[in-house]
Amino acid sequence: MIFLSTPTQETDAISALGEDLKELGKPDVLMDALKGWVPDLIRFGLNLLVILVIFIVGRKIIRLLLKMARHSFERAGMEIGVTKFIGSLLKFSLNALLIFIIAGQLGIDSASIVAILGSAGLAIGLALQESLKNFAGGILILVMKPFKVGDYIVMPNAEGTVSVIGLVYTILVTIDNKTISIPNGTLSNSIVTNVTAMEKRRLDLTVGIGYQSDLRKAKEIMDRIYRQHPSVLQEEPIVTYVDSLGDDSVVLGARGWTKSEDYWAARWDITEKIKLAFDEAGIEIPYRQMDVHI
Repeated sequence: MIFLSTPTQETDAISALGEDLKELGKPDVLMDALKGWVPDLIRFGLNLLVILVIFIVGRKIIRLLLKMARHSFERAGMEIGVTKFIGSLLKFSLNALLIFIIAGQLGIDSASIVAILGSAGLAIGLALQESLKNFAGGILILVMKPFKVGDYIVMPNAEGTVSVIGLVYTILVTIDNKTISIPNGTLSNSIVTNVTAMEKRRLDLTVGIGYQSDLRKAKEIMDRIYRQHPSVLQEEPIVTYVDSLGDDSVVLGARGWTKSEDYWAARWDITEKIKLAFDEAGIEIPYRQMDVHI
């Protein structure tokens, strides 16, 4: 005997079968999936925890190293500009190192980051070659200290009192109150004479007198002016001498010492006093002349 089912019965049977499959299969699939994710989640959580610890410890170490560096700079007496620059550079380098460590912990290839940064740095360096040259010269000047603010320096193309030492330019103020901006790259590669680096300077003067003038009297006058001048250091040796026998004069010289800040005022005053004293004593200071006889 053959039994035929109606459409309604078939639909009910399919629905019942689907319900049975949902009840039996779906929880097992979710549980299996969750069981597979648990190790990955645990590893990810531990990795985040390690990264957090590295970040916190790294920041504390960076602050400690920067503090130690600042104390070292202060003990060394470094310029404030150099201190700030080296401190910023050190801070940037240490933070970059910390980022590389964290990137490695995350599985990021740090070699690629280094290659990108290196390429970018090379391009920037080529574009700013002259500026970087001046910048390096400024760092060299601030570290080596061939001169400081307030010193009077002389170089082949300029001279004056140092007003500002920047990281790129150094500014001089001339005697007639003009400012000269000199690139530090040029300044660091030039011959620079620091006139006021020492506390005292030797003041040398030479004066020519006529061959008919009294040589001994002229030397006595120069010696007296040097010994009586308030800016000449009397504890240092004072010497008067015959420097040379010229074509039209006997060249006398005098030598003494003065403080660096008094040098020019003393030089100008002593020169004036010698001229006035020679005039009173009838000592001739010859000048070049040509006698034409017909």
